[in-house]
Amino acid sequence: MSRRGQLVPWKSAGRITERETSADEVVQTTGWVFNNETGSSLTLEQFVATGDQEVPSYLTIFGLRSPDTETQSMIEIGCGIGRMTCAFTREFGSVIGSDLDAGFLERCHETVSRFGKVDRLETLHVADGRSLDMPPNSVDLAFSYITFQHCDPDDALELTSEAVRVTKPGGKVALNYRGRSRIDTVVLPIGQFVRTLFRIPGFGSWLARRRFFARLGWQANRLTPDEIIGPLSPLLKDVEVWRNPKSKITGYKASIKEFDGINKHHYWIVATPR
Repeated sequence: MSRRGQLVPWKSAGRITERETSADEVVQTTGWVFNNETGSSLTLEQFVATGDQEVPSYLTIFGLRSPDTETQSMIEIGCGIGRMTCAFTREFGSVIGSDLDAGFLERCHETVSRFGKVDRLETLHVADGRSLDMPPNSVDLAFSYITFQHCDPDDALELTSEAVRVTKPGGKVALNYRGRSRIDTVVLPIGQFVRTLFRIPGFGSWLARRRFFARLGWQANRLTPDEIIGPLSPLLKDVEVWRNPKSKITGYKASIKEFDGINKHHYWIVATPR
């Protein structure tokens, strides 16, 4: 696989996770990759607790719970070290945590063994950053949060298509994206420049571990709902675009739903595969 700049922060964090002796140390030293501040006071338990708060809210608001949830299966695309995965294993009978870095997946297993139900967990390495090595119609739910916005646009679209492919007809996909804003006219070109710096051997890995530059470099795409829904519309029904009440994001032939717990720059596509 080519050295794509937006993947360097994850690869750098993955190497660090392999060196640390515990997941607590991973959280303390790699907070820049998980949207957390670093610091010696951070614990894995606190990190997981944020996922414990968010998962039930999303499952309820998006209508993803049913009387059969505990017997159903799901895939989390971009599970990291398991912040939300623990809560998912308490809700679903079978959970597949997927990520592009194998080091994260090892730590995800450790995290779930401490705070979730590890007997319900499988992991899947997304080695190429764009495809899921699974048969079609494998899971009841495909879920992804704060992952696709950090992908190359083509990779984000391909992973979205893959999410639909592996979800059973009548199941659900709940996928998070970042919308466009005026500041992106500045942020996106800077992000592209930072990703170029990430490709410099040695220096790039060091720079990618600096939280400020990592977050800039992750600004890889701003896809509109129509760009996502359009190519997949024959495969989906009951398409909903969920947004913050202050957002103006819309989607062609999609029902618009609002939830103030959604970041005003983000939106979700929740839909049923045919």
